[in-house]
Amino acid sequence: MALDLAQKQGIIQDFGRKDGDTGSSEVQVALISARIKYLTEHLKINKKDHSSRLGLLKLVGKRKRLLRYMKKRDYTKYKEVIATLSIRDK
Repeated sequence: MALDLAQKQGIIQDFGRKDGDTGSSEVQVALISARIKYLTEHLKINKKDHSSRLGLLKLVGKRKRLLRYMKKRDYTKYKEVIATLSIRDK
């Protein structure tokens, strides 16, 4: 796992709705985005690591589903999260 406890806590504090919020969609998207960024850098160096590539594709799909849910439930929070994380909106 790429993220240590301090990095996770920082992300949770930045995106959480209240103190100790780890399950909201915003926090989940932010944590998955951090893992995606790490795996992308890892795969630039290790081009033949196919198991990590599969994990990356699964994470991208999971984040896409969470973002679709957020877009349907709370559009303003969705726009704020994708702007903060620099995620493209199709």
